Amino acid sequence: MRYAKNNDDAVEILNDGFLKIFREISKFNSIHNSLTADFKGWIKRIVIYTAIDHYRKYDKHNHHAEITDAQLETIDSDESQLAKISYKEIIDCVQQLSPAYRTVFSLFVLDGFSHEEISEQIGIAIGTSKSNLSKARQHLQKMLLAKNNYAMYERRAV
Repeated sequence: MRYAKNNDDAVEILNDGFLKIFREISKFNSIHNSLTADFKGWIKRIVIYTAIDHYRKYDKHNHHAEITDAQLETIDSDESQLAKISYKEIIDCVQQLSPAYRTVFSLFVLDGFSHEEISEQIGIAIGTSKSNLSKARQHLQKMLLAKNNYAMYERRAV
């Protein structure tokens, strides 16, 4: 879901990934002592690259973001409230990012790719990767703060 904008795209990426895994399973070689860890890493890498391929095919040129006014407001908030945000809420906000921002953010922050690797994989300049990551972080921060402020308002209203 970190790379997809909706459930249908996520299912398509996962199906394509498993198809690649089944086709290429004969090429898998364990290079460490832990066969299970190597296999999990191999599968993760294939699914990530499948998501990148999906991005290249469908979302690469959709760089516009749909950010509402509520998400753009700068809100002072208690940091302890931000600690209460769930993983699902964060992923929901990541999915609201434009495809370019979402892909770079997921690859860099969640999967540990370097800007050079991201640049090579999705065909953008290293500077563009850095810029997209910075803008993605800014948008996420604003969205999470807005969501947190709304949740605090709801609690007070009740």
